[in-house]
Amino acid sequence: MFDYPVTMMKDGDSILVTFVDVPEAITFGADKDEALLQAVDALETALSFYVEARKPLPVPSKAKRGQRTVRPSVLEGAKLGVYQAMMDQGIKKAELARRLGWHMPQVDRLFDLRYASRLDQIDAAARAL
Repeated sequence: MFDYPVTMMKDGDSILVTFVDVPEAITFGADKDEALLQAVDALETALSFYVEARKPLPVPSKAKRGQRTVRPSVLEGAKLGVYQAMMDQGIKKAELARRLGWHMPQVDRLFDLRYASRLDQIDAAARAL
């Protein structure tokens, strides 16, 4: 669902990784494996900017033949899925909090990609949508 194609190129002694669909996500690594590992963090950080600004998430383009892709980790991907559903339905965080019977800080933490939310909380939010 959030599988973004990456462009990898040699940059001196490092491998530079960029995302055509998420221009804010830029990183590098000593080799391809390290660069791809760092790319997950860069992608999650960049997508968190969209969530914080309440902007729609970028739609991943189709990867070209042989092009590598990077996706957020499972927990962050689940959070982004709930966020995307909320945006698609035009629901505000206050309405989601009301539906769940939660306080606003709980909903804020749900969409904080750096906060380790519990899967049952993400599941409850998804069901409420």
